[in-house]
Amino acid sequence: MEKLSEEQKRDLEAAAFRRLVAHLGARADVQNIDLMNLAGFCRNCLANWYRDAAAEDNIPMTKDEAREIIYGMPYEEWKARHQSEASESQKAAFEAARPRD
Repeated sequence: MEKLSEEQKRDLEAAAFRRLVAHLGARADVQNIDLMNLAGFCRNCLANWYRDAAAEDNIPMTKDEAREIIYGMPYEEWKARHQSEASESQKAAFEAARPRD
C-alpha cells in the first residue's frame, strides 16, 4: 500500500468517525453504561472529544451542541426515548472498572 497523505488520512478518519456515530445512532438499544463497561468510552465521551477538537480549533461549542451532533437529537430527548435505568450488575461493573484516584 502506498503511504497515505495527511489529507487522505484525515478524510479516512473522518469517514470512519461518521460511520461510528451512525452505527451508534442505529444501536440506541446499546446503553452508554454498557459501552463504558466494555470499551471504556460512550457517546458522551465522543461528544466531549468532539467539543475538545472544536476548542483546539477555536470553534465555540457547548456541551449540549456537541452531544446533539453525536446523539442526532438533543441529549435529553435521546435519554427519554432510549435510556433505561442501569441494572445493579451494570452499576457494579462500572464501579469495578472505574479508575481510582
